[in-house]
Amino acid sequence: MPIWFYDITPLLAAIIMVVFIEILSLIGLFLARRFLLPRFQYSEGINDAVSGTVQAIGVFYGITVGLIAVGVWNTNSAAADLVSQEASAVGGLYRDVADLPAPLNEELMGTLRNYLEVVIRQEWPQQKQGKVPEDGTRVMNDIQYKLFAYEPKTPGQQALMSEALHAFNRLADCRRLRLNAVSNGLSGTMWGVIWVGAIISIGVAYLFKIEDPKMHATLVGLMGGFLAIVLFMISINDRPFYGAVSNSPQPYQVLLDRAHTYSNSPR
Repeated sequence: MPIWFYDITPLLAAIIMVVFIEILSLIGLFLARRFLLPRFQYSEGINDAVSGTVQAIGVFYGITVGLIAVGVWNTNSAAADLVSQEASAVGGLYRDVADLPAPLNEELMGTLRNYLEVVIRQEWPQQKQGKVPEDGTRVMNDIQYKLFAYEPKTPGQQALMSEALHAFNRLADCRRLRLNAVSNGLSGTMWGVIWVGAIISIGVAYLFKIEDPKMHATLVGLMGGFLAIVLFMISINDRPFYGAVSNSPQPYQVLLDRAHTYSNSPR
């Protein structure tokens, strides 16, 4: 899909998709009835043959598009889970470092709050433009440096440090997965299959022998409208972090708003 399509509101995107496909479908019908159908020799029962072809193509195309739609939805849901997992990892690390000796605990908690602010205010707008952000990497490096520089002196501090390092590694993994998901989306080949299949599905309906052009246009229009809705659903979920409709940074914001309570929360 064109990049600009993801930047507009869902309602406008749906209207554009439906109008675009309907116009192309009806223009194709007009051209087919004007130049193509008069060249055919229709006989009795031809509509039954065309109907069988339409049904066969519809079944195979429906299965293909259905599987693609399920895959796109699963990818979108998985991306939302990555956001929740990363926010959860930040919360877990925040609680762990809160019990480290001062002033290290205050420094690390402040750095983690800074990480949340960077993700919300700097990285998220970049993701919505299709860019893979790196602003948070510097903050992560700062956290890693401070953790690795600390030398625990008691068995309790060693256990706590082990938990903190485990939480940091989990956060790093979640962040890496989120950044990898920024550029996820259907390939050009898959979109080509979808659009060519849509053209064939609608084009076969042109071959019906229907004397009333209004009735023919109504049938083609209904098919085009249904395909437009399906294609809109696929496209709107194709890029989970891109455009006007994207995953929200709300889990990070909630965690940031409540960050000051974690240092006193029970382990």
